[in-house]
Amino acid sequence: MTRDRKGRSINGWLVIDKPARLTSAKTVAAVKRLTGARKAGHGGTLDPLATGVLPIALGEATKTAGHLLDGTKAYRFTVRWGEERDTDDADGRLVGRSERLPSEASIRRALGAFRGPIRQVPPRYSALKLAGKRAYALAREGEAFELSPRRVEIHRLELIAASGPEARLELECGKGTYVRALVRDLARALGTVGFVAALRRIRVGPFTEESAISLDKLDSLVHINALEDKLFRIEAALVGIPALPLTESQATRLRHGQAVRVSHLGHGRVYATAAGRPVALAEVADGEVRPVRVFNI
Repeated sequence: MTRDRKGRSINGWLVIDKPARLTSAKTVAAVKRLTGARKAGHGGTLDPLATGVLPIALGEATKTAGHLLDGTKAYRFTVRWGEERDTDDADGRLVGRSERLPSEASIRRALGAFRGPIRQVPPRYSALKLAGKRAYALAREGEAFELSPRRVEIHRLELIAASGPEARLELECGKGTYVRALVRDLARALGTVGFVAALRRIRVGPFTEESAISLDKLDSLVHINALEDKLFRIEAALVGIPALPLTESQATRLRHGQAVRVSHLGHGRVYATAAGRPVALAEVADGEVRPVRVFNI
């Protein structure tokens, strides 16, 4: 890692345990400030209320963030029954009540309808855009609007515990799933209302809460020059993308935007390397490897 006026050249992933009440953007800004990295971005937004796994891409790792955004995520969350909030979480304004508290047995029965591919209407307080404006901005302004349902994939949804007005669940899901919308719809299916009282993300792709560190811990690592101990390699986010070793001459061509002929390959995305170093994300088609994102390392 080197430093110039634009910052340090750091390339890789840090897994941050995001604290509650801090936005994902402000968490990225804090990581960039603490590390002095030239460039930083995150691998999937967390609501301000939420805690847990927020992968931060530094330097050339930002070019792999798109793959992570498409990956599987896992959450642990608490539902509070009997109250409806306009944001579908604890930060919202109370807009409805119900005296009905679902039993543990009824919750378990209802979960089956929310596994697999489902249609989900995103929360009104979301970052989706309508006519150039964020949905949450329209909601705050009291505008009337409708969000279209979207297909999402629920790989796993389990009840961990239920007692009185609260229940704790775990979820594993695909891209675009809103936990707040899931809780809203589950409550309605149970004949009541509810909201997300607490939310923690426990995994994003290959990154888990066991490998996550706090911002305070990151600060201490930077001060003792031990940052590399917690830095994951660029390719750590590329789960499911096969590596393609190239010769140095082939790597040079690819870095200059030129296609490389490689026999006995099928079609699809690959991660090109040379001498164990990252070269590019590339597409293989018709016997050629064409660069998509070149790593400047």
